[in-house]
Amino acid sequence: MRDLPIPQAASRLADFLTRYPRLTVLTGAGVSTDSGIPDYRDASGAWKCAPPMQHQQFMNSHASRQRYWARALVGFRTLHRARPGIAHTVLAQLEAEGLVAGVITQNVDGLHQKAGSRRVIDLHGRAEQVRCMQCGALRMRHDLHTELAERNPHWLDREAAVRPDGDASLEADFSAFQVPGCRRCGQGIWKPDVVFFGDNVPGERVARATAMVDEAGALLVVGSSLMVYSGYRFARQAFRASKPIACLNLGHTRADALYSLKVEAPVGDTLGALAAALTGTGKAAG
Repeated sequence: MRDLPIPQAASRLADFLTRYPRLTVLTGAGVSTDSGIPDYRDASGAWKCAPPMQHQQFMNSHASRQRYWARALVGFRTLHRARPGIAHTVLAQLEAEGLVAGVITQNVDGLHQKAGSRRVIDLHGRAEQVRCMQCGALRMRHDLHTELAERNPHWLDREAAVRPDGDASLEADFSAFQVPGCRRCGQGIWKPDVVFFGDNVPGERVARATAMVDEAGALLVVGSSLMVYSGYRFARQAFRASKPIACLNLGHTRADALYSLKVEAPVGDTLGALAAALTGTGKAAG
């Protein structure tokens, strides 16, 4: 359903949730744009900017790591300060009311948990911590950023447009940027504890997400184009199991042919209206 008025869009989704309670929700970047975090793709599913860092590029190139961490020192402020938007809040409310069984999110911002969602699978990890790729040590990202700032103080006054997942649209000479290694093993590379493009989601995490889809009577996709297979696979799984799939997203998605219902409308406003509609029918309490 293209460009539906928000009340009508919310009504259609309310009908879907009423028919299929305890559904699993699969979310993408579109649920966090109201929190000030940019998304990756336009309405046609194409990249809005240059594709993000690839896993092998990060691991094999010191220059690429210098560029990544210098830009992150500028751009991650937005991700760190972000607060849950109405989409996160409504999904947490629907879980509390028993209409949502759990959330599988492709986002790394942790905003579902901050909003109060309890059963969340962070498919691509969490950006708030970093991991040593040699010994596996974990470190809070803000602690690493403090060290980066101490070693590179002249970068603190840089300003640039924010890109998705804490990146920044910044081009400069990064060759003098100092990137510390792991102190525990003395040689490890610090990498955000997230799945970069070109890497694989850990098997245990995929298994938990697969089980969550299996347990649900239906799947709701919110704010994702599903262009990346790591998320698209769950729409395929639900479709093969003959589970109804609804989608709330502005624009084209990779799974358009699989949906029982597709609603193209603003994510936050529509979910807010959905919560009000369900409250009015006695299906949810605000």
